[in-house]
Amino acid sequence: MLLSIPTWIIHISSMIEWGLAALLLYRYGNLIERDDIKKFALLMLPHWAGGWCVIAFHLTNDEIHFWLEASKVVNFVGSVCLLYGSLSLLFGRKIKHEALSPSAFLLLMVFQSVQTFPELYWRAKFIEMIFQISSGVYFCFLISLLFVYRRDKSIFSPVTVFGFWFVLVFIGVTVVCMHFSKLRGYPTLTHDDLLHGLAESLLTASNLLIVIGIQQRHKNVASIGNAPTIA
Repeated sequence: MLLSIPTWIIHISSMIEWGLAALLLYRYGNLIERDDIKKFALLMLPHWAGGWCVIAFHLTNDEIHFWLEASKVVNFVGSVCLLYGSLSLLFGRKIKHEALSPSAFLLLMVFQSVQTFPELYWRAKFIEMIFQISSGVYFCFLISLLFVYRRDKSIFSPVTVFGFWFVLVFIGVTVVCMHFSKLRGYPTLTHDDLLHGLAESLLTASNLLIVIGIQQRHKNVASIGNAPTIA
């Protein structure tokens, strides 16, 4: 295995935390009887699936690249889902369910290309383009999240909002670590276990902040009834 035990623990912890965040948010929405919050929690699951694709890729010693490509495509759909969920919280019923159909169609198209043309150069470029677009969509989600928090502070705590934004720190540090791992003579960041673990620990911290913030909201409401406090 390319990953050491501590790095595996960091990876698995990140996955557990994201899944726990979705579960806690769904329970919070159920507690205060908000279907839009429960829907947002469910829309967090595609990103979770993308993370498990990365885990599967590492389990193959980074040899089966299908899982890496799948993670990029699924994370694109996950970013679209998060943006759709935040816009639904912001505008309510004005956002229609059909807004997700283009991303679903694109997901099917990309996987069809993976199966039909497994060795063509354009496929890798196309998936990389999807990955870049995904980053832009996630940033739009972060912006919309600020508007959601400004409009209704009972949904997310400041800690949760900060946790979602902290992903940008993870991305930035990962890019820097990739550069230094090459300077250290490693072919990829995965092979440089020290820098890989350092970068991934920031994603774990991000997800942990999201969980802590949601748990705070849940405890506040559970302690005083169905009237959420605003902090």
